[in-house]
Amino acid sequence: MLKFSIGTIIILLMSYLSFILFIFFYQRTLLYYPSENTHQSDNKNFKHQEVLIPTSDGLNLKAWFYKNSNPTKVTILYLHGNAGDLSNRIYKLNELSKLNVNFLLLAWRGFSGNEGSPTEQGLYIDAKSAVTWLNNRGIKESEIILYGESLGTGVAIETSRNKIFKGVILESPYTSMVDLGKIYYPYLPVRLLLRDKFETYKKISEVQSPILILHGKLDTIVPFYMGKKIYDLSNPPKYFHFVDNDDHMMRFDENLIQSIKDFVSSKI
Repeated sequence: MLKFSIGTIIILLMSYLSFILFIFFYQRTLLYYPSENTHQSDNKNFKHQEVLIPTSDGLNLKAWFYKNSNPTKVTILYLHGNAGDLSNRIYKLNELSKLNVNFLLLAWRGFSGNEGSPTEQGLYIDAKSAVTWLNNRGIKESEIILYGESLGTGVAIETSRNKIFKGVILESPYTSMVDLGKIYYPYLPVRLLLRDKFETYKKISEVQSPILILHGKLDTIVPFYMGKKIYDLSNPPKYFHFVDNDDHMMRFDENLIQSIKDFVSSKI
């Protein structure tokens, strides 16, 4: 049986408390990764306009606005995940540009060269400011589909609470950052430490817009059971595209694109 002296116990306790303090003050660097870029070599097959979205708290955020050549009243507001810049989503946007939709891809504060630092409340402001930008151009909520990717699913859910959008698409949604934190840091009092909780499971019942949930069953970042729970808690009409052999940041194959296309055209 191991025996520890009082001095050893004190040292271990102080070390643990020091680690907790470090995590508390630097936790956002563990949640948001603006400079972690992938898919940089993807060729862009669409022409977009780079625009600035003014936020209600005084920032101007970079965004890409794509206007489809065919007349359409559907605009996708794409709310990306916690890592990388706008160009990381080109492979997805290439596919979305083939649909009869416009889209606005917003870069969060602190991402893609934007001013500011990302926080939960800050991202909520960013998304709602993007909706206002679209509204000011004559695009109503009933013509907007919110597309949340990973971290962005929590923002999409918050943005759509008690409002009627054309639809909400959630790719790899989580129940809350607290639940995820408990998986990655089981030795920490996550609920007490976490500043940005993104408690989506508490809000999803307030979303009255049609919902499509996309999730890979082999997701190693956000466990599939979380997406399934969000689906179970969602109000109808609701639809899902669950893939047996897909991971996080899902592959935009023909089947997934068809699910999005059907949802956009309200055929499912």
